[in-house]
Amino acid sequence: MVQDLRDHGLARAEDMARRLEVSTRTIYRDIAHLQASGLPIEGEAGIGYLLRPGFDLAPVAFTHDQVEALALGLAYAERAGDPVLAHAAREARAKLQAGMPRPEDRSLADAPYFSLHARMPPQARALREAIRKRRVVQLTYRDGSDRGSDRRVRPLAIWSFPEGWMFTAWCELRADYRTFRMDRIVDLAPTAEIFVETEATSLATFLARDTCEGPAAPAPPVRPAQFPISAAPDPAFGTTLPNP
Repeated sequence: MVQDLRDHGLARAEDMARRLEVSTRTIYRDIAHLQASGLPIEGEAGIGYLLRPGFDLAPVAFTHDQVEALALGLAYAERAGDPVLAHAAREARAKLQAGMPRPEDRSLADAPYFSLHARMPPQARALREAIRKRRVVQLTYRDGSDRGSDRRVRPLAIWSFPEGWMFTAWCELRADYRTFRMDRIVDLAPTAEIFVETEATSLATFLARDTCEGPAAPAPPVRPAQFPISAAPDPAFGTTLPNP
């Protein structure tokens, strides 16, 4: 929020809420907290807010390993094939770089890390938004036997593999978790309906289940990282999941 005020000067709560993807009530509440903490923010509801000149955030200090981790993640997002994510990655890189002490010693722009993963399919953007806003999605899908089905699902996570992309959802038709290959999606349309994530239908419960192990192997099963959008390193992941 402070960065948004620095970038836009006098800013209305409605405009900030749109850019930050929160409610105007959240903007009013957080502005009040920042003012109470001593930040030099002038203005009021209905008029706009202005951060007085001279205030700056403390420099962001990262180790070289942390910079390389950030560079790898940003390179992945920039090359995933989603233009919105790519633009966001470039903006994030510029903001992080500008806030680093001695930026010439820790350059995100020149870090030698690149991503050659399969490009994100067009449906992924709608799924990202549905996950973020907890929207029920209407899905038409064809399984590995070329059988079609129409169903309502509650998307929870996106998985990336060298071979392609999948997403996990709570399927209202099956009353259970299902993982879908994005290249088998015939049609996908987010609805206006908001779903409530319960313990029985949550991503955390899905990740705790043993159906994510993949084929039997001498080594312990590889479990994906617990993030709403994840990059799973095991290309065999999902082979033992139930048929959608």
